[in-house]
Amino acid sequence: MAAELGASRLLAPYFSSSQIVWTIIIGTIMIALALGAVFGGRWADKDPNPDKLYFRILVAAVWIALIPLVGKYLIIAISGLLIVTVSTNFLVLAAFVSCMAIFVPPLFLLGTVTPGLNKFATDSLEDNASVVGRLSACNTVGSILGTFLPTFITIPAVGTFVTFLIFSGALLCLPVVYFFAARVRSIACAVAVVVFALSGAFSPMSGFAFWENQSVIAYEGESIYNYLQVKNLSDRTILSTNVLFGVQSVTMKQPGLTGMYYDTALAAPALAKKADSALILGMGTGTYARQLRQYYPDMDVTGVEIDGKITKLAGEYFDEPGDIDVSTYDGRAWLAASHDTYDVIMVDAYQDITIPFQMSSKEFFSLVRRHLNPGGVMVVNMNMISDGQGSINEALTDTIASVFDSAFVRTADVPGTTNRELFAKKTDLGGATTAMSESEGMDTLSDPGTLETRTYDRTHSHELASAMNEIAGRLTEVDNPNWKKDATILTDDKAPVEVLGMRAIDNIIAREAGPYRELLRKEGIAGLLRAVQ
Repeated sequence: MAAELGASRLLAPYFSSSQIVWTIIIGTIMIALALGAVFGGRWADKDPNPDKLYFRILVAAVWIALIPLVGKYLIIAISGLLIVTVSTNFLVLAAFVSCMAIFVPPLFLLGTVTPGLNKFATDSLEDNASVVGRLSACNTVGSILGTFLPTFITIPAVGTFVTFLIFSGALLCLPVVYFFAARVRSIACAVAVVVFALSGAFSPMSGFAFWENQSVIAYEGESIYNYLQVKNLSDRTILSTNVLFGVQSVTMKQPGLTGMYYDTALAAPALAKKADSALILGMGTGTYARQLRQYYPDMDVTGVEIDGKITKLAGEYFDEPGDIDVSTYDGRAWLAASHDTYDVIMVDAYQDITIPFQMSSKEFFSLVRRHLNPGGVMVVNMNMISDGQGSINEALTDTIASVFDSAFVRTADVPGTTNRELFAKKTDLGGATTAMSESEGMDTLSDPGTLETRTYDRTHSHELASAMNEIAGRLTEVDNPNWKKDATILTDDKAPVEVLGMRAIDNIIAREAGPYRELLRKEGIAGLLRAVQ
């Protein structure tokens, strides 16, 4: 269980921690344990020699000890090979192959242990069931410890790499003590201890993003929820929760717009009837909050962030405004417990690169709508542009339009990125869906000049007002989901966001990797290596 939880944390910075990745981890490890049980039983019947059983434990312990040193290199090597050779399901295949290569061998060896112990502990058929029961109980107790200790103690305290070393070290003690007492295999034990010590010494020297320029990485660590990386660049400081995809938060070293999707989202206060209060679900390190403080200094801002360690990093590296109340809580649960309403609600709640399903459903967006003041606007960041039938963006758009009415919903793609911002406005108390009146500010959705003027009147910022003029030109009406036969409405019961998200990421990877695949086909490995150097 400790290896399984460690596997999820080792793979998450590269492939996300979605339900799909968890399924791959659990499935491959169960395959390994099942095969280990079959072969372990055969080997125990054929040659019930405890020396061989303890030697398999020794090899498994050494293998697990090497995972923090070698595992990340294998993941990148496997990903690099697959990204230029497969055209679909890259993340699924890369996660599966990585899990098979790194975790199946040691878990197969550990799977042979229980049948061997059963063979050695059984004296007669009369007490065989009792022996099996006691072994099963011991297995369960071990699984409980292997589940709770990494999640709540070792991974938050010392990280994934050291967690692997702690549990592999405990496992290594068993065969070393046995062979020392039996005075056999002393050389093998000595080699195992040396390998463990070398892995312990060198593993912390390179992080998950070992290929990065280490001089710009100000922080690399983990929380209960995320891998966390802070980069200190010349013009900005950024937070990433995945080493391969995306930037989750940014702070500019000079006042002004970020040049990222946060700027487009700042249209929400201008689209709203009033701009006196804002709620940020997915506070991160406070990018939205800093931008609102800069351009709307009198706005009352509240933030919700599930990961307390990100909030801590916000104060250390990102100059998060100290006067903003930030609750460490799940966004949906916080809304369910709150009775406050807001003029603007900004939703940017991602765990690494995946959307929490409970914050993508019709029930969730209905909850958000109830917390908006009349004329209030919700803006949702969708970070994986993927159009067409069955895409995650289409599903989210249909779901939101079914709650807010499509006449009051617009989207805006962010140039040069894979982000799309969606704006949805709450109508008056009667829920009228009549023409967009100027008093509600809905005319600004189609009139760049009006949006620019409204922004300047509220902020007195020529920079932001000019940006709003350009953003208004990108606002696009959405189709009414009631007119679509194939509309996808996500609900708490059915919201396959992991599958849809993986499909979107695959499309992005296929588009970016296409030239390299073509180069590999025409010029082979040598040409590909020349291109990436």
